[in-house]
Amino acid sequence: MDILKKLEQHRDMEQRLKWEGTFAEYLEMLKEEPLVAQTAHSRIYNMIKDAGIEELNGKKTYSFFNNNLYGLEEALERLVEEYFHPAAKRLDVKKRILLLMGPVSGGKSTLVTMLKRGLENYSRSDQGAIYAIKGCPMHEDPLHLIPNHLRDDFFNEYGVRIEGNLSPLNLMRLEQEFGGRIEDVMVERVFLSEDRRVGIGTFSPSDPKSQDIADLTGSIDFSTIAQFGSESDPRAYRFDGELNKANRGMMEFQEMLKCDEKFLWHLLSLTQEGNFKAGRFALISADELIIAHTNETEYRSFINNKKNEALHSRIIVMPIPYNLRVSEEERIYQKMISESDVSNVHIAPHTLRVAAMFTILTRLKEPKRGDIDLVKKMRLYDGEMVEGYNTVDLEELKKEYLDEGMHGIDPRYVINRISSTIIRKEIPSINALDVLRSLKDGLDQHPSISNEDRERYMNFISIARKEYDDIAKQEVQKAFVYSYEESAKTLMDNYLDNVEAYCNKNKLRDPLTGEEMNPDEKLMRSIEEQIGISENAKKAFREEILIRISAYARKGKRFDYNSHERLKEAIQKKLFSDLKDVVKITTSTKTPDERQLKKINDVVSRLVDEYGYNSTSANELLRYVGSLLNR
Repeated sequence: MDILKKLEQHRDMEQRLKWEGTFAEYLEMLKEEPLVAQTAHSRIYNMIKDAGIEELNGKKTYSFFNNNLYGLEEALERLVEEYFHPAAKRLDVKKRILLLMGPVSGGKSTLVTMLKRGLENYSRSDQGAIYAIKGCPMHEDPLHLIPNHLRDDFFNEYGVRIEGNLSPLNLMRLEQEFGGRIEDVMVERVFLSEDRRVGIGTFSPSDPKSQDIADLTGSIDFSTIAQFGSESDPRAYRFDGELNKANRGMMEFQEMLKCDEKFLWHLLSLTQEGNFKAGRFALISADELIIAHTNETEYRSFINNKKNEALHSRIIVMPIPYNLRVSEEERIYQKMISESDVSNVHIAPHTLRVAAMFTILTRLKEPKRGDIDLVKKMRLYDGEMVEGYNTVDLEELKKEYLDEGMHGIDPRYVINRISSTIIRKEIPSINALDVLRSLKDGLDQHPSISNEDRERYMNFISIARKEYDDIAKQEVQKAFVYSYEESAKTLMDNYLDNVEAYCNKNKLRDPLTGEEMNPDEKLMRSIEEQIGISENAKKAFREEILIRISAYARKGKRFDYNSHERLKEAIQKKLFSDLKDVVKITTSTKTPDERQLKKINDVVSRLVDEYGYNSTSANELLRYVGSLLNR
């Protein structure tokens, strides 16, 4: 289907969604579906909820935020459950400004944009439909037409609470256009749109000397005063400020804490009472979420100023820290690259992961516990199994620092350095070493990094390099070993048979001759020595393996190659040590013979076909691992 056909279908759908009728007809609709009259906060919460919620181990993940925000599940759960959910229930948090606080490039603006775009789409669905008094510049709630003395009766009949009063303009229209007959007032369905300024507003402060409060609350149209005779005639007023236009939806207050005080005074009344003052009129009701964002430095400066106490008490601060999981950081980079013009450049496997490791290390704080280092902490945070630690240890680590993730390297810096690497290298392939080199070079040019932090970050680049060295050797090892998983499984099964015989003081039976023989101590030690198991510790290690096998059997699980992290590491290192000489000779020979050349070609083919490399990055990997082994 071509784009013109899709445009035609979109236009037809927009026409089908339109609705117009009298207030009496609107009430009939409301009786069937009370959600039609939900508040702005309730609509936002239901929008998030309707997109889907997954719950695992008592923690909720909201599908609404998937594919745009990564690694912020805990912050988003807190935001939804501590702000949007109670606000939707009309609890007191509804009367608070939502302030997102976090470091630069941490996802605050992305989150706000997602809410805006989400509301635009949700208002076109049956569940998110919004109806307003027709012709009202503020898209006012039709239920404001119900007089105050009848609202209790209305609640008893419809089960819907009414908040807010009819605006001066619609009050005049009710009398003059409809003769006071509320049931005849025309109502229409409206669709939220930031571009059309319907239910979504954005206020950005500029020079306090030139910016007018009218940007928020609207202004008098002096050209109409001669026609209407008074500045207090609502027809002579433009209800086109951001607070007016954001009614029924949300308003983003950019750089709120940098605003002049006079712009913030209106928020005091709007948040607490749901109304604000404009011109020579009675208070104007508005139902909208006010969301702002700032960084930690500006926020600390704001709360230290005693003059801001009244506003501060009307703010709910939600920390939005950096992502602290390597795998999620990798997804951020993949997304940013896919949206760029360099998405056709081949990025060798593990390149983005190694860059993500460096980034996450800069954001983590040193563990207070002496038995765990920063790399283990990074692995635990990413959901990896680390021998000797469990979920209890992970939760303890997270509780050590409440402000973890508020400082460190931001994703934009890393993407800038990756982009620089791509442009500078001028070939359609980059690898982890290229990116680490670029990250290191860029630290000297980063204006906001102190000398102390620069030294720490250099150390993290070295750690990321060591991690990559291990990954690179494992990749080549797997490529050199034909049917690697099968080889590993065979070696492990052989080891486990010998361990079981050793621990139970039994003998093994030779599968060919059938004769009994003692456990192969040489084989067991050749594997255990790969991970530093001493002669004195071998018995305890083997017994631990046997206990683990029994525990798996009791739970009906099969103990396999991935069931014990240290044993898996030992098996891998044993396989690689057996192959090391072959790899060294094959990758370091300048003029390989025909047999070596065939081996190299086989390995390159396997790296390309099975592991995601291209021929350039595969050959670079082989040369690098060869240099590591020859050191």
